[in-house]
Formats: sequence, C-alpha cells, structure tokens
Amino acid sequence: MTIETVASTANPVADRALRGPLAFAIGCFLIWGLAYGLLDVLNKHFQETLHVGKAQSTWLQIAYFGAYLMMSLPAGLLLQAKGYRFGIVFGLAVTAVGALLFIPSAQAASFPYFVGSMFVMASGLCFLETAADTYVNVLGAPERAPQRLNLAQSFNALGVFIGPLIGGSLFFGGALTEAAGGEQRAVQLVYLVIAVMVLIFAAVVARAHLPEIRDAVHYPSAEGEAGQGQRLWAQRHFVFGVATQALYIGAQVGIGAFFINLVVETWSGLSSRDGAFLLSIAAAAYLIGRFATTALLLKFRPRAVLTLYGAVNVVLCLVVAAGIDKISAIALIASFFFMSTMFATIFTLGVADLGPATKRGSSIMVMAIGGGVLLPYPMGLIAEQHATATAFLLPAVCFAVVALYGWKGAERPTGRPAPRSV
Repeated sequence: MTIETVASTANPVADRALRGPLAFAIGCFLIWGLAYGLLDVLNKHFQETLHVGKAQSTWLQIAYFGAYLMMSLPAGLLLQAKGYRFGIVFGLAVTAVGALLFIPSAQAASFPYFVGSMFVMASGLCFLETAADTYVNVLGAPERAPQRLNLAQSFNALGVFIGPLIGGSLFFGGALTEAAGGEQRAVQLVYLVIAVMVLIFAAVVARAHLPEIRDAVHYPSAEGEAGQGQRLWAQRHFVFGVATQALYIGAQVGIGAFFINLVVETWSGLSSRDGAFLLSIAAAAYLIGRFATTALLLKFRPRAVLTLYGAVNVVLCLVVAAGIDKISAIALIASFFFMSTMFATIFTLGVADLGPATKRGSSIMVMAIGGGVLLPYPMGLIAEQHATATAFLLPAVCFAVVALYGWKGAERPTGRPAPRSV
C-alpha cells in the first residue's frame, strides 16, 4: 500500500482537504477523555468497595500515567517508522485489550489486577495520544496549531465530562447499579462497551484515508539524526516545556484523584455519588474552558493566556487548601476551567520551531504526561496524615511553574527562520 504524504499549508483549499483526517484524529480525543473521566471515579469507588486507603488508591493514577512515562518513546519510534494511521490503529487496539482486562479484574475483585489492567489500557492510550496529538498539531497551517489542538482537546473534555456521569450512576449503588448486577458487574459492563466501541472505531480508521504529513521545510544541516537530537535538547523553550508539562499533568491528576474526597469532606451532606456528579460539573467547566479559550486564542497570544490561567489557579488552589466549607469545593470546580487550555498550549509552545525533530519532540512532550505519577501518592499521604484540603498546596506550586513558563520560559530565540513543522 502506498502511503500518501502531503505538506500542510495556509492554503484554504488544502486546509479543507485535511478536515476529514482531522475529524478522525479528534475522535481519538473523545476516547481517551472518557477513559480518563472514569479513572478518578474508580479511585473513590475502590476506596469504598475494596477498602484501599487514599494513598494506595492512587496506584490507579500511577499505573495510568506510568504507562505514558514508559511507552511514549516507543510510541514515538513507532510513529516515526509506521506513520500516523498505523499509530492510531495500534493505540486503539491495545486500548481495547486493556478495557477487556477489566472484566476478569472485576470478577476477581482484585485491586492489583485493576492496576495491571489500567496500565495496559493506558499504554494503548499513550500510543493513540502520541499519534493523534502530533497529527492534529501538524495537520494544517502551523500558525493555527494552538487553535486546532485546543479544539481537539475540547472533545477530549467532552469525554471527561461523560465519564463521571457514567461512573457516578453505576459505581456507587442505586437503581442502575442494581440493574447492572452490582457494582463490580457495572464496572465490567462499562469497560466491555468501551472495548467494543474502540474496536469499531479502529476498524473505521484502518479503512479511512489519512494522509501522512511530512516536514515542509527542514533546517539546512548535515548533522543527521544525532544532530537533531542534540539540537532538540538545546532548545530552551522545549526543555522547559517538557518539565512544565510534567508538573501541570501532575497537578491535574492530583486534583482529579482527590476531587471527590475533597468535596465530600468540605461540603456537608454530600455523598460519594454526589461528588462524582460534581466532578462531572467540573469537567463541564473544563469543556467550556476549552471552547472559550479556543476563541480567546484567536485574539490573544497563547503565552499570555497560559500565564493568566496559571496564576489564577495558584490562587484557587490556595483557597481549596484553606478547607472552607463549600467555598473550597467551588474553587476546585472553578480550577478546571483554567486548566482547560494548559496541556494543549504548553504542547504547542514547546514543540514550536523544531523542524524535522517535531515528531521526536512531540513524543517526548507526550511522555511528559507521565508526570501524572508525581503528585497523587504524596497528596494521598498528606491527606491521610493531615487533611485532603492541605494536599492541594502541591498543585498550587505546579501552577506557579505553568505561569512562569507562559511568562518567560516559552520564549524562543529570535533571528532564525521558523520552520514549518507539519
């Protein structure tokens, strides 16, 4: 089979031709959004049904984001060797296998089995996200990459919104849980449906026309691949971007992992089921933030928006850490709005102007998602020894770094022609 390669351009006709492939890539964002939306509900679910502690329950997050840490570089190599479509289909297939493993894990009611199943599923999501993030980033005019990725991430946020609604309805008792045959049967049913949907989507993508995108402009250099790698790590905005992305993801994951615990502890009368539904409201704020920020980026520089959002979330996390009745919970929900743009904006700022090293840089930037392992366990220990609210001082520090990256860290050297990394 011949793989078609095209270069992106600002030409409107060419951009219209890329809308179909862009739509397929965006569909992938919805899938891993749903998987992530269920993750934080499972965290609280297993605390109650399998009687694991707050810190121990974060092994789900560690497995999920540890997979990104371990699999992102192999995903980048696969993407470089086989192209975007193969990377997407392969990621979908492994994701479906991981989802199916939840069925025997629930049958055994074993938390370690669930952790292993989560690792397999997240490995597939890592391959999927490495391909889809990069594909959306390069599929069109370079100057519109932040808008494209924020739009795609909006559909990711839609999946994150749906996840807690499903989990809250099925994982914490009630009529729907009983109809499904109990809490563990509900888990089996949900992940079986996910596996089937993912496999159907994989079959469609495998038959779809997804052109490969090549670098339209290369830096004139005789360094070769080794030189590209050296130049990549010499880019200050890229290195700082990878570190910032890891800390941001750590903050986002920690916030999600203990969201239900926080709102139940600081809002009198709320149940875990209510907390799951509030998490869905927070995800809706995240979704609204994605669409709103996509519009804002048409008028304001991405760096300015990132700086503002990072600073606002520092303040909101300090309010959460104060443990004020109801107010802390509301501040936590509000923080999701301002987190909405961070991943996509850090990603596009970090991989800007990398030329032929864009795919490698993108895979490393996706690898930074492994930063999700950094905060959950320490936050769990703080929550157990002090209070859940106190643990939110750690995300506040991370958001301060995000604001600093937008303000200063994302600056790039001037005087060099920007390559069209497409």
